[in-house]
Order: sequence, then structure tokens, then C-alpha cells
Amino acid sequence: EVHLVESGGGLVQAGGSLTLSCTASGFTLDETAIAWFRQASGKEREGVLCYTRSRLSIYYEDSANGRFTISIDNARNTVYLRMNYLIPEDTAVYYCGEQAEGVCTGGSHQYDYWGQGTHVTVSS
Repeated sequence: EVHLVESGGGLVQAGGSLTLSCTASGFTLDETAIAWFRQASGKEREGVLCYTRSRLSIYYEDSANGRFTISIDNARNTVYLRMNYLIPEDTAVYYCGEQAEGVCTGGSHQYDYWGQGTHVTVSS
């Protein structure tokens, strides 16, 4: 059975950093594409950053480019989202999603599994 579990969210001041984790079970991350999405209150879930099966990073959120990076620890079957220079607009619930065909897409409906999300709040 496939599970994704996010962690690492919290409250941080603007300009600060956080690292989110997404640990997978039931499959190995190097077989798939894995993406981070976020959903702010009252808004739709939007793509932030995706890691293709060939390990290319694709940014769906322009403001994340240069501030956010994605990485994978295959031994822990865990993907990380490192977020630097956080701004209040980054406040949202962050989700990791798995795309079994290994192809990144900005459409959340094209991902096969999701974690439960982790809350990030950036204060000004």
C-alpha cells in the first residue's frame, strides 16, 4: 500500500527557512516523479516544484525559483523541499504528490497519491 507522509512545517518569520520532508512507503521514489504542491486558504492546490524520474527540477511557481530546492535521499525513500527566504505569500498547506509514470505535470489531478499535508505559516 502506498503512503506519503509530509513533515517539517511550522511557523517561521519572513526571511527564514524551512525544510519539508516527504517519506514514501509502498514504492521507491526513484521509480516515479515526485512533486510539491501547496494550497493556501480559499485557493486551489497549485504546483510548486517537481522532480522528474530523471531528476530534473521543474518549477511551476515562478517565485520559488531561486528560493526552493528539491532533493531526494534514496536510502530513506524521502524527498525534501528546502525553502529559503520565505515570504508571507508562501503560507499554505504543502503536499507531496507521486506521479507513477515519472512525468512531472502542473495539474494536481494527474498525480496518483498524496500525503496529508504539512502547514507552513510565514509571519511578516
